Amino acid sequence: MKSTNKAISEKESTFWEHLEALRWTILRSLGVLLVLVFVGFGFKDFIFNKIILPPLTSDFHTYRFLCYLAEVTKFPALCPEPFRIQMINITLSGQFMIHMLSSLIIAVIIAVPYLLYEAWKFIKPALYPDEKRSVGMIFFSSSLLFYLGAAVSYFIIFPFTLRFLGTYQVSEVIVNQISIQSYMNTLALLVFFMGLAFELPVVMYLLSQIGIVNKEMLRGFRKYAFVVVLILAAFITPTTDPFTMMIVALPIYMLYELSIVVCKKGTDTPADSEAENDTDTNATE
Repeated sequence: MKSTNKAISEKESTFWEHLEALRWTILRSLGVLLVLVFVGFGFKDFIFNKIILPPLTSDFHTYRFLCYLAEVTKFPALCPEPFRIQMINITLSGQFMIHMLSSLIIAVIIAVPYLLYEAWKFIKPALYPDEKRSVGMIFFSSSLLFYLGAAVSYFIIFPFTLRFLGTYQVSEVIVNQISIQSYMNTLALLVFFMGLAFELPVVMYLLSQIGIVNKEMLRGFRKYAFVVVLILAAFITPTTDPFTMMIVALPIYMLYELSIVVCKKGTDTPADSEAENDTDTNATE
């Protein structure tokens, strides 16, 4: 009886220890985010003038690179015509709220490696030594892929989307004046969700390690994958135009193909192996 009570007591203490560890993990993560928000709030000029607003003009890095390519390849059509998209604020507290929102977004993006590290540190005690090495590499790859997805969105997907939609006119009488709220929502959603979408190879790798998916399964599902990717792209894009959907869908489908490469090959189940052995035995007899 005493040993049973002792086992229950140890189980309860372990549970409360895990709960306490989780609480401190959350508190540390929120503390780091709060500090980064305050730091970002103080760098308003740099964040807006160097990061958020530059895609509004043809002087942005992506467009200058295209003009350089046009000059090198002697193909002038690559260089976009000069443009400048006008921005307006339509609410009294709009600019202040956008300042706070941008500080939070920048803080979350910067803190991604630390947040993943905190998650890794929380689950690390429950892993075996060989699992710790592999899971550690997965967390490192996750950070790398998130930033790669955010960069692809910021330098490629968002500029082309913005230029196409921001300069598109059904008539010269109608002048495009984009609200800062619409602009920030589109930028934040595209960057954040593309960062998450680039985690697809990591997710597929983990699922293959526990036997849920494999190379053969993903190859067989390939003909349906593009439709699923289009649905996912429609969910990611805050706009409903097919142009933006296709720009988002193509990189995600390429990630699906990469997922096939990193996944494990399928293995026979014990039942299949026994059936094969029985067949071989019968054939021998």
